[in-house]
Amino acid sequence: MPRPVRPTRSPTSPRRPSGEAGFSLPELLVATALTLIVTGTATQGLMQMTQAQKTIWNRAEMHSGVRSATELLQQEVGQAGRVTLPAAVTTSGAVAAGGRTFTVNSVAGMFVGEILVLGAGATSESVAVAAIDTSSQVLTVDNSGTGAGTGVYMAHTSGAPVSVYGGFSAGIVPTSVANGSTGSVLKLFGDVNSDGNMLYVEYTCDTDNGRLLRNVMAWNAGAKAAATDAQVLLSNIVANPGGAPCFIYQEQAVATTTFVTDVAITLTVRTEQRDAVTRQYQYETKALLNVSPRNVFEVWELASQGASDRVQPTPASITGLLP
Repeated sequence: MPRPVRPTRSPTSPRRPSGEAGFSLPELLVATALTLIVTGTATQGLMQMTQAQKTIWNRAEMHSGVRSATELLQQEVGQAGRVTLPAAVTTSGAVAAGGRTFTVNSVAGMFVGEILVLGAGATSESVAVAAIDTSSQVLTVDNSGTGAGTGVYMAHTSGAPVSVYGGFSAGIVPTSVANGSTGSVLKLFGDVNSDGNMLYVEYTCDTDNGRLLRNVMAWNAGAKAAATDAQVLLSNIVANPGGAPCFIYQEQAVATTTFVTDVAITLTVRTEQRDAVTRQYQYETKALLNVSPRNVFEVWELASQGASDRVQPTPASITGLLP
């Protein structure tokens, strides 16, 4: 029996749809457009976040720099005027009443004019250093407040302690002295690190070159080191609003002695880079209005009450570093 012949399908006849037929061209175009829109929106958001992060980082760097500088300024101004000896000092022999010279185990940190306390307790007395023999460690002294040529009042045994108290009246160098502090240069000295070593420190607010310099050296240095880039404490300093000085001093006088009892510090800085969004520099003004050098303040109070034997004079070596 012959097999039936199946009708052949014309090549032009339409195919039946199936699950593997894929997207049509219009569907593909719509999907691509939607993908581009979503991707573009996400990319734009990411770029905005990146720019915002740059702005935050730029300001954070500026804040960090000015905060570190002002914290150091606050600490050293607060410690200015502190007088100290680097090691414990005792007499190396007995001191006779009326005597003017005696030997000690160390003269480190001492200077002519310094007021020392010889002895302890009921046998203690204040003496002013008139001369120092560094080779033999012999001190020549006057009884404090009595005048040159007057020896110690009481006898002291060997090993009697020799101490220093009070503070420097010019721990913050007043503006009224020759080569003193100014609105752009703060000059101070004393044991600012509380480690037994006295230092002389100069802060220079150089707005012309955009930097805050800190020049530090030993209190008895032979000469002041020249300013270098290594001394830059803060960069990108600019002039304060209204032309305000970087440093303002509150000064109090007792007789012929001037004490700086308060320092106001104002610093204005700008960011290192321009803002990523506004293309402008960002600025910040940091002001510390009541920074008190507590050692100077305390000796000012003592001097106001007539206790002059705790007011330490300015060492000659410091005077030589001021210019």
